Amino acid sequence: MRTTEQASHYDHLDRMSTREILQDINAEDCAVPVAVAQAIPAIEELVDGIVERVPRGGRVFYLGAGTSGRLGIVDASEIPPTYGVSGLFIGLMAGGDGAIRTAVEGAEDQWEQGWLDLQPYHPTSADTLVGITASGGAPYVVGALRKARAAGLLTGVVTNNSESLSTEAAQVTMVAPVGPEFVTGSTRMKSGTSAKLILNMISTAVMIRLGHVQGNKMVDMQLTNQKLVDRGTRMIMEETGITDYEQAKALLLKYGQVRAAVDAWQKQG
Repeated sequence: MRTTEQASHYDHLDRMSTREILQDINAEDCAVPVAVAQAIPAIEELVDGIVERVPRGGRVFYLGAGTSGRLGIVDASEIPPTYGVSGLFIGLMAGGDGAIRTAVEGAEDQWEQGWLDLQPYHPTSADTLVGITASGGAPYVVGALRKARAAGLLTGVVTNNSESLSTEAAQVTMVAPVGPEFVTGSTRMKSGTSAKLILNMISTAVMIRLGHVQGNKMVDMQLTNQKLVDRGTRMIMEETGITDYEQAKALLLKYGQVRAAVDAWQKQG
C-alpha cells in the first residue's frame, strides 16, 4: 500500500480536544523537513538541469492535480513579481484554471490530458516538466511525464511514494517520505507541505543560479505595491550609500528595478 494511503498513527481523532488535535498535527508536521532533506540530491540534479536549459529557451512546467496542481500554480505565479521574470515557470493542473477553486471530478484520471494541456506552449527538448503527485500514480501526471520524456524534455517528479508509476516515468525523482497523514489519506497536509517546500527550493535555487539575486537581495523584483517600493528604496540606499530616502525612492521609480537603479547610479558616479 502507498504510504500516503496508510492509516494514521493516531486514532479516535473525533474524541480529541482541540489542543490535542493541534499538538498532534504539529508533531506530524515536524517530520516534513527531515523527509524533504532526503530529496536534496535529486532536487540539485533537477535545478542544475534547468539552469543548463534556460539559456536555450527552456521553461519549467509544473503539472499536477488537486492540491498538487494548485501548489505548482502558486509557486509559478510568484516568480514574476519576486524576480521580474515572466513565462519561465508555468503551472498547469488537471481540470484547467477553473479547478483552482472548484474540484473537477475525474480530471486527474485522464492519461492523455496532461500532455495535451502542454501543447499550446509548444514544448521542446529545452523545457522541463515537473510532475507533482503525492501518491505518485495520478494518470494526468504520469501520462504527461511519459510523453514529455519521450519528446526529449527533462522530467522530474515531486512525490511521497518511492515506488510508483511516476518515479518510473520521470528521470529525476524527488521523493519526500513523510509517511501516513494525520487524517488518513489527507495528502493536502504533510504531503502538500513537502511539495510546497520542494517547489520553493527548485524555483528559488534556479532564480539565484540565473543571477536574479545579488548578495541576498531580490534585485529584479517588480514594484507591485508600496511595501516592495519601500524595500527597494532601502536596498538602493544600502547599495549606493545614498542617505536621502526620497532621493533613493525617486531613483528606483525612475528605473523600475533595484538592479537598474543601482547600475545607473554607479555609472553616474
